[in-house]
Parts: sequence; C-alpha cells; structure tokens
Amino acid sequence: MSASIPRPPEETQPCWAEPLDAARLSPQLERMFPIRDHNPSGRTPYVTYALMAANILIFIGYWPQFTDARDLNAFFYEWAMVPRMVVENGTYHTVFTSMFLHGGVMHLLGNMLFLYIFGDNMEDEMGHIGYLAFYLASGIGAGVAHIMAAPYSPVPTVGASGAIAGVMGGYLLLFPKAKVDILIIFIFFFRIFTIPAWIMLALWFGIQLFAGFGADAMQGGVAYWAHAGGFIVGAILTLPVFLARGGRAFWDRTHGHPPHPDAEYKYVRSNVPTVGRKRR
Repeated sequence: MSASIPRPPEETQPCWAEPLDAARLSPQLERMFPIRDHNPSGRTPYVTYALMAANILIFIGYWPQFTDARDLNAFFYEWAMVPRMVVENGTYHTVFTSMFLHGGVMHLLGNMLFLYIFGDNMEDEMGHIGYLAFYLASGIGAGVAHIMAAPYSPVPTVGASGAIAGVMGGYLLLFPKAKVDILIIFIFFFRIFTIPAWIMLALWFGIQLFAGFGADAMQGGVAYWAHAGGFIVGAILTLPVFLARGGRAFWDRTHGHPPHPDAEYKYVRSNVPTVGRKRR
C-alpha cells in the first residue's frame, strides 16, 4: 500500500519535520493546562488506561525512526492522515491510524494528561464499550473535519487530540460545574488556579475556532479544525446521555460530579460522631 502513496521531494517538503499536529495544544494554551479535576469517578477507567497504554506503546515502537528523517517521513506518509491521499487515493484507514501517532515525547505526554483527566468520568457515564466507541467516533469525526477544511493538503496529520477533544466536548456537556486545577506558567513563575470546567473548556474551544479561521490548514502546524470538529462531534454524541440523565436537572442534582453507581452524591454534614484515638 505504501507504494501507491506519492511522497514529495524531501528537499522541498520535509513533512517529517513538521507534521500537522492534531495532538499539540494551541500556542495560546501551551502555558496553561489542567493538572487534575475535582470529579471522582465510580469505576476503574479500564478503557482510558488501555488507550493511554496503546498510544505510549505505539510511540515507543516507532521511536527509533526519529533518528532517520527519511524513514520517519516514509512512516508518516503510510500511517498518518494526509488529506490529499485520503481524497485522491482512498487511504481511509489513516483517519483511524493517525489517532495513535504522535510527533514527539512532549506532545504525547500532553495528550495523555488530558485523556487521563477528562476520560475517566466520561467512561464512568457511558460504560466501557460505549466510551470506546465514543472515543473512536470522535477521532474519526475530527479527521473528517480536517479533511473538509483542507482536502488537498499534502501535510501528514498525527495526534490523538481530535478524539480527546471529543472527550472534552462531552465533559463540558455533562460536568460543566466540575472544578479543574489549571497550571499557568508565567515568564519566571507558575501558579495553580481552580476554575469551573466550562470556563476552561469553552475557552479552549473558542481558541480553536478563532485560530482555525486565521490559520492556513495547508501548512504544517496545529490542526485547529480537527480539534473543533472532534469537540463538536463529542458534544453531539454525548447529548443522548445528557438527556437520559435529565438534562439541566442532572447538573443541579450532581453539582458537576458524576452520580455514584448506587446513590447520588449528597453534600451534607456528616452525622457520624468523631471518636478520638487512645494512646497505648
């Protein structure tokens, strides 16, 4: 199959060096990112852990190719999503495979952090199988959005953040009142702020839209429309779950937290008396 994929001359288009990174954060947010949410889940997120492991193991598998630009270029042109190749050659499988490729260690770790923070609660609400289907559908939707924005782009697109953007879109719909700790790095120092999830996620989505209209999707950089598309697809796919939980009543009932499998969270003062420990 790789023989049917034309490659541009390395001297004029070194796409291996700057693939269009669907996993990298927007430049405006590279110094502001979440470190955790105050949103306990009621079950072990096995699928989230499996997705993280798959991304890491796949990256380790092709890591040696980063030492050879030509090999890396050939690898990306076979497995990364190249919009022009999808449109002209029908390489539809790359819409899927590109979700598990990353262009560097930091951008892999950044994506896994976002998935770890927001994925467990979505998996808790959707169930393991439903969440896996939701994640993959969001990633495919993100890829389609990017192809629609730049159908003849020759630049390989890699990264999991189209799918993770879908997780974030669903999280915004289900848990807008959840608190998120944000680490903001200034020039000489950093500070942690706690803000509602809807502020952080709405700001992130707004930046994707704003930057998407101003960026040239034919060039390397950030795949803003993949981000925005994944976010929208994720929110749409989560809508039936949101309505089944009661819509806005779900927000009032849970205060932004997911319901416990057996009972709703109730924020009341404990009636259990405090008993001091005796020294021996």
